[in-house]
Amino acid sequence: AATSSVAMAEVSMNIGATSNYLWRGVTQSADLSAVSGGVDYANESGIYAGTWTSSIASADYELDLYAGYAGEAGDFGYDVGVISYRYPVSEIYFNEVYLSGSVDMFSFGAAYTFGSDDDTTPAFSSGDVYIHAGVETEVSEGITLGATVGSYNFSDNLADDYTHFAVSVSKADFTIALEKNSMTDTGAGEDNPRVAVSWSQSF
Repeated sequence: AATSSVAMAEVSMNIGATSNYLWRGVTQSADLSAVSGGVDYANESGIYAGTWTSSIASADYELDLYAGYAGEAGDFGYDVGVISYRYPVSEIYFNEVYLSGSVDMFSFGAAYTFGSDDDTTPAFSSGDVYIHAGVETEVSEGITLGATVGSYNFSDNLADDYTHFAVSVSKADFTIALEKNSMTDTGAGEDNPRVAVSWSQSF
């Protein structure tokens, strides 16, 4: 049985680059470019696990560790799992449990933060909730149009809740995205619209 499971498992790798690492409507790379890569394991049963890393704004880097279960029930696709966002140089992290679903071209999901060790900011602390919904459709042969709206609600009253919106166009391995969030502008341009051009390849 163990040999059979290994035979049905698949290990894949990915590499990517972007002109601006945008995550939930906020730049993680100070509006500069970023490179990323990861390794994933997926079993035919629906169980998966993986790791992903990316350069960010500071001298630190982001390292994500995740595992979950994904499957389908008729036309409904679902994915439930846990992820740990870690910043090894700064020695901080926060964890999330997430659940997402999809029907035809529509998708939706939620994530709940727990086990945070980030005491440098009121954001990303235990009890934070992020919800999102999106739509994606092929508008022409090989060209996909997508749109997403998300809302971040922080448990700490010192952190400002916000929403964000994104539209994207993808063809082959390239994506162009426009994102805007509702953050209060403190003069640093946090709420400015941002455009990112990204490339990714899996093998």
